[in-house]
Amino acid sequence: MPRTARASVGGYCYHVINRGNARAEVFHTDGDYQAFRDLLRDASHRVPMRVLAYCLMPNHFHLAVRPQQDGDLSRWMQ
Repeated sequence: MPRTARASVGGYCYHVINRGNARAEVFHTDGDYQAFRDLLRDASHRVPMRVLAYCLMPNHFHLAVRPQQDGDLSRWMQ
C-alpha cells in the first residue's frame, strides 16, 4: 500500500533524508556526487527552493530545505 502524501507548508524548514535500498551505496564516484549537486541546482531552477544545507554520504543524503509555497517540496523532489 502506498504511503500517504505528507503535507509540506511553504516557509518552513524541512529535513529530507533518503537512503539506498538495503543501505546500498548510491554515490560511487566523485562524479556521482557532482551529478547530484547539479540535479539539486537544476531542480531549484524549476521549482524555487532554498537549500540551506546538504550532506552527501556514500549510501544516503540529508538536505535542509525551505520551500517557498505549499506543495513545493514534493514538486522539487520529483
